Amino acid sequence: MCEVLPSLSGRLLDWYDTHARELPWRVPPSRSGAEIRQDPYRVWLSEVMLQQTTVAAVKDYFRAFTTRWPDVNALASAEDADVMGEWAGLGYYARARNLLKCARIVSSDFGGIFPSQRDELQKLPGIGPYTSAAIAAIAFGQPETVVDGNVERVMARLYAVTTPLPAAKPELTNLAAGLTPDLRAGDYAQAVMDLGATVCTPRNPACGICPINDACIGQRKGIAASLPKKSPKLPKPIRLGYAYIAQREDGAFLLERRPPSGLLGGMLGWPGSDWSENPDEAPPFPSDWQPLPEEVRHTFTHFHLRLKIHVVHVSLRSQPGIGEFIRKEDFRPSDLPTVMRKAYDLVSRLGNDV
Repeated sequence: MCEVLPSLSGRLLDWYDTHARELPWRVPPSRSGAEIRQDPYRVWLSEVMLQQTTVAAVKDYFRAFTTRWPDVNALASAEDADVMGEWAGLGYYARARNLLKCARIVSSDFGGIFPSQRDELQKLPGIGPYTSAAIAAIAFGQPETVVDGNVERVMARLYAVTTPLPAAKPELTNLAAGLTPDLRAGDYAQAVMDLGATVCTPRNPACGICPINDACIGQRKGIAASLPKKSPKLPKPIRLGYAYIAQREDGAFLLERRPPSGLLGGMLGWPGSDWSENPDEAPPFPSDWQPLPEEVRHTFTHFHLRLKIHVVHVSLRSQPGIGEFIRKEDFRPSDLPTVMRKAYDLVSRLGNDV
């Protein structure tokens, strides 16, 4: 096996040199190397954005972030609310909070220069084993093994690993480490990820054009498309909640900023109840609240949410005890997290003058 492994890595790099995806955070293989390194800031930002999110969804957010905050020092100086507003729609908002924490530490403690070693990177907020390996390999050329879902799929098929995920993760990581070259480790990591994203896809893998198909044990056994196996997922529980959308006669909306920690921490949103099996109705002030005939449905990582929406129109004299009224001209639905924006869209669609 040891004689085969280097040739597999070399063939993947040759394939990558021709077929690498063009991505806004990537230096193409024709230009990468000792003279032109990938920008650690852009690698870090893209990897954080890509956690639990697709490349297609991230591209526009990445461009917006790097246009507004072109380096880590600029991001470190940003207002929390501005960053959370730009992040709105990407989900998993703890990532955005850790993004700011990490940027400020890199700016203040490291002079705006990211550490190059994986163990030092992993000490920073929001940077775990995968992200630290990706930054070290892609931005600094360190021979680190980078394993995401695409790499796990390629390794499971290449070596016909039938142990279900997540139990198979250590084995798949060890197999991936055996293929990681000392030179061009960053390009190699991106090559395997690109192979998984474009050829060795979850459904209907294009084995006929795979550069290492002759070495794929899964294909030889006729089981490649069924790998990796996954343990059955437990059904997600359903939680209920209430959201209250108040609009003043001048068009202003009542919004409140959620606590800095917890789900949607630090984000703007509509006042509302807790999210549980039996939430209490908790309008922000007494008024003639009207329930909408439809509810908002949204899925988080660990549960499904069904949100009942109540609306009311109030006078300029209204003084709620929580939140504040935001002038309509200053209100941007895009600054809201997805579930809150769904509530706004529902109210708009049903013609409640918003």
